[in-house]
Amino acid sequence: MNSSEGYFLGVDGGQSSTKALIGDATGRVLGRGIAGPCNHVSAAEARAKFLRTIGECVAAARTEARLDANIRFRAACFGMSGGPDDKDSLLREAIGADQWLVTHDGFIALSGALAGEDGIVAIAGTGSFVFGRKGARTMRAGGWGYLYGDEGSAFWIAKQALRSALRNEEGWGPETRLLPQLMQVTGATSANEVLHLFYKPDWPRSRVARLASEVDLVATAGDSAALTVVRDAGEQLASFVGAIRNKLWTPDEVVTASYIGGVFRSAFVLESFTQALESQGKTRVRPPVWGAEAGALIEAYRLAGAVPRLREV
Repeated sequence: MNSSEGYFLGVDGGQSSTKALIGDATGRVLGRGIAGPCNHVSAAEARAKFLRTIGECVAAARTEARLDANIRFRAACFGMSGGPDDKDSLLREAIGADQWLVTHDGFIALSGALAGEDGIVAIAGTGSFVFGRKGARTMRAGGWGYLYGDEGSAFWIAKQALRSALRNEEGWGPETRLLPQLMQVTGATSANEVLHLFYKPDWPRSRVARLASEVDLVATAGDSAALTVVRDAGEQLASFVGAIRNKLWTPDEVVTASYIGGVFRSAFVLESFTQALESQGKTRVRPPVWGAEAGALIEAYRLAGAVPRLREV
């Protein structure tokens, strides 16, 4: 197969990693690549790192696909954490394509999770937000960042757990084993010390967010306060899904919702999320079909007017 028949590129540029897929005109995935994060481009050094990461990721996929270094794609889609506005021109410098789409990560996450179908996806990792599409209409909810939102995210879970532990420590909250667990994993010797650790540079949001798995462990042991935190996370995310559903669909329409992100590895979060949505009727929750990088490839096909069924992802 030569380049005139068309090759397609999909890239998921995230906060933790960058992933690329190259597909042929039939929907067969030929190559995969993975590299580090590429979400910041505000300074000259960051822009250089961004271009290097994108280049390495696409080069790895291109090598696996056995394509020339000067390949020009028929269509390319990039879904970028933090949005596309400051990345479009940089990407066009680095990658050759006849047709382009640079969008946000929620757009490709939905396409991957529902294999290109309309619906809603909840995204919950370090942060959180929810995105929905019905035809040409789209809407997002949440994603306001750790100061004003990110409800249901891993950082939010860790924050709520510490708040619960502090309330118990001061005598105005329910009994909980959250504080001993947080002290053990952080090396702190008091609730006050745990609190102040989270303001220090060596405890960035991503590190604090990893404590969500500890909250889940305490919940698994039957701790009522921890259970409340993780179940509330699922319900918060479901409320965003419900808000989008009410804006884009009529009450009698059936809507499919899915989910991605490390927070959903918690059975408690997933259960409360699913129950909150399905108890209302007309909303069905299903596991994601593919990841966001596959969603980007689907959107590259869509951009070019091609409709192959993606396979071998």
